[in-house]
This record gives sequence, C-alpha cells and structure tokens, in this order.
Amino acid sequence: MFGFLKHLLGKIRYLERAMVVAITTLMIGLFGFNVLVREIVPQYASTFAWIDEASRILMVWAIFMALGLAFERGRHIAMTTLLVSLSIDIQYWIRKLINLVGLIFTLYSAWIGFTITIFVSNTGQVSPTLNLPMFILYIAPTVGFMLLAFRYATDFLGFTDRSISLSTETKQKIITG
Repeated sequence: MFGFLKHLLGKIRYLERAMVVAITTLMIGLFGFNVLVREIVPQYASTFAWIDEASRILMVWAIFMALGLAFERGRHIAMTTLLVSLSIDIQYWIRKLINLVGLIFTLYSAWIGFTITIFVSNTGQVSPTLNLPMFILYIAPTVGFMLLAFRYATDFLGFTDRSISLSTETKQKIITG
C-alpha cells in the first residue's frame, strides 16, 4: 500500500505542477497580448475584455492547485522554531495533532467549496464576458482543498515526511512513530 500511495502522490504532484505551469504561462501570455493590443491598436481593446476575466479565473485555479505543493515542500506558515525546541516525543504528537486538525479543516473547506459549487451551478450564473458557467470558478477550492487534505492524511498516517526543517533524529522518530 505504501508503494501505491507513493506512486499516486507522484502522479498527483506531476499533474499539479503541470497545471500550475500551464495556467501561469497562459495567464502571462494573455496579459502580454492584452497589453500589446491596448498599446498598439487601442480601438480593439474592448474586443479582448474577456482576457481580464479569464486571467482572474485562471489565477484562482493556479492558487488552489498550488496548495498541496506548497504544503508538501513546507512553504506554508509554520512555527518550526518552537517545535524544534521541544522534546522529540512532544514534537511527534504536536505534528500528529497539526496534521489531524489540518485534515479536518481542509475536508470541511472542501465540503464548503462543493456546497458553493452546487449552489452556483443551480443558479445558472454565467461569466459576463466569457459566457462560461460560474461554477467552474468554485470547483477550484474544492479540488485544491481535497488535494491538500490528501497531503495531510498521508503525513498523518506516516506515508510521507514533510518535516524538512527538523533534525534527522526527529524525522526518523516521526517516520517510525
């Protein structure tokens, strides 16, 4: 099972990275094109008003797709100085508690995102310039928080180790339980 989860996490990580890179590249290209149109042929600027809205939607997707990656690499808010100053046994249990609370919070956040997605879908709202259903925007938090919950769960269960800034001895204690 450990091998399967590691393989699955690798595939998820690859897809997240590819999506974040593709979305960011697309946003940069769209913004650059939009600036060129406004500077070179301003009379056509209103024709490309949809680019601003598309970029905002893409930015939301990029942010939520990057949640799991940031968590996995330890690029989120953490109080490692306090944690490292405690004994190894206390560190282990605090990390377990943090992962459990994080898992519960992210599952709840995903549920809220799902509920909002269904609500917006039922209202039939569409974006003004793209004419896309607005629930597409609200799928991003649901997916992002589910991916983050998966990371919390794998860390809580000991399948992964994200304790990058901790000592080798502490890491070994966290891995072996």
